[in-house]
Amino acid sequence: MLASIRYVLCMRITVRLGEQLLKEAKAMAAQSGITLTRLVEDALRGALARRRTDVPGKRVILKTFKGGGVQPGVDLDDSASLLDLMDRPHAAP
Repeated sequence: MLASIRYVLCMRITVRLGEQLLKEAKAMAAQSGITLTRLVEDALRGALARRRTDVPGKRVILKTFKGGGVQPGVDLDDSASLLDLMDRPHAAP
């Protein structure tokens, strides 16, 4: 039963690869302990995922305010101390 379900969900295709590329792919699959099909599927999924993330999104315009820059004691490279500063109660004006 499981084999017939897998057959329905998969499609057999023919792909033409250069001889050297096929040799390297087979070696990598064997070294990784996976099938050549699995190696090709994983590589294709990775390429498609990268392409989806490479598509530029909507441009975001950030609002800025006049001021003298970062306040004393704020280190933007130290997120832990920045969170501590933000958690402190604000002094009354």
